[in-house]
Amino acid sequence: MKLLRVGNAGKEKPALLHEGKIKSLEEHILDLDPATINFDTLDKLKKIDVSKLPDLDSDQRIGSCVKNPGKFIAIGLNYSDHAEESGMAIPKEPIIFHKATSSIVGPNDNVVMPKDSKKLDWEVEIGCVIGKETKNITEQEASDHILGYCIVNDVSEREWQIERGGNWTKGKSGDTFGPIGPYLVTKDEIKDINDLSLQLDVNGKRMQTGNTNKMIFNFNFLIAHITSFITLMPGDIVTTGTPPGVGLGMNPPVFLKDGDKMTLIVDNLGSQNIKVVSE
Repeated sequence: MKLLRVGNAGKEKPALLHEGKIKSLEEHILDLDPATINFDTLDKLKKIDVSKLPDLDSDQRIGSCVKNPGKFIAIGLNYSDHAEESGMAIPKEPIIFHKATSSIVGPNDNVVMPKDSKKLDWEVEIGCVIGKETKNITEQEASDHILGYCIVNDVSEREWQIERGGNWTKGKSGDTFGPIGPYLVTKDEIKDINDLSLQLDVNGKRMQTGNTNKMIFNFNFLIAHITSFITLMPGDIVTTGTPPGVGLGMNPPVFLKDGDKMTLIVDNLGSQNIKVVSE
């Protein structure tokens, strides 16, 4: 099932994608948020006769696929080839940090470059969306707690992240620095989450190409590891790291500028098309 939210910012309605058409779920759930993103809701939606759902205008804006998650947790240096390009050692344990939930926007919304930004960068990633309270679980149990997956662009201001006190959260949490979606794709739609291709283009030029088979810590391990420290709740998002090809890793480094266009594609999860605009 591919779930999404459509409509103007702040007025999005829940929907699903079926045979290329966007179908309204408004009669069945209020929204896709921590109150409804759970396995009971998913079971309810699976019983719906989708053919009878109202069609929605396919030209409407697509919002973030999750509204107001309680947590937006991210993992750093989780692809072996990305760690290599960054000149950093492969971590012995996952590097965990937070992105502010206020950074979240839709998959095709503009990314706003702050007026004092000098080193704005891109990162195509896959986010896990949690479907039930998750605490101190094993790696073997983790899959039962993941409801689905989505594309995340972990937009990063490298000067703020690295040169202004070394705080990753500070460099990752600007307004619009967290485009997610278009879809929350339930895990039953994905044949092998550990073998998905990711790519990101800037102005039509391929910058990132990767595959989840290069992850240092896989999805289930990450969820189990995080929940030994932090309880995850329904609707929480864990974004799981980026493959090589970020601007910071190039020689010389390349950063985003006003007017640049990013295109992100992940197998089975859809695509994002984002323009960078100055504040």
